[in-house]
Amino acid sequence: MKKEIRILGVDDSPFNKFKDKNVLVVGTVYRGGNYMDGLISCYVDVDGSDSTDKLVALIKKTKHRPQLQLIMLKGIALGGFNVIDIKRLSKKTKIPVIIVMKKQPNLEKMRKAIKNVRNGSEKWQLIERAGKIRKIRHLFIQSAGVNDKKINEMIKITCIHGKVPEPIRVAHLIASGIVRGESRGRA
Repeated sequence: MKKEIRILGVDDSPFNKFKDKNVLVVGTVYRGGNYMDGLISCYVDVDGSDSTDKLVALIKKTKHRPQLQLIMLKGIALGGFNVIDIKRLSKKTKIPVIIVMKKQPNLEKMRKAIKNVRNGSEKWQLIERAGKIRKIRHLFIQSAGVNDKKINEMIKITCIHGKVPEPIRVAHLIASGIVRGESRGRA
């Protein structure tokens, strides 16, 4: 695998779940883990159901689309419980998708919490549909359209300055810096 594979790393900004109606989503276009080539952004509804459609539209219209080989998401949801349908995202963009998590999520706690949001049962089905959570290297992963061997290589290529892949780490820094005026640095 080329070390300069084009990857889109996506993360949302911090938000107040009691006040904010939408949340900023930032995507960084990276060459492997070394160079950022671009930045894309949009807004999604807090606890909404528009994250998949917004990401598909954002990716399809970016000038970077022809070069993108992978979409990395920091978690399966944006803006609280705006759950991403990773299978549909991969199919509509024709790009493999991986969800990256630093820790094994507490699925029982998530299941209880998601019951309190609109369309909670449908959102839970999307989480289950994303597939089994696996540990690859030091990260927990769900994926669509890519095998574990390639995921292992991509993590190796992109984890340069810590345990979080650079495309996601930098998307996090940018999103939090824009919303808070300064980033806190913990992706």
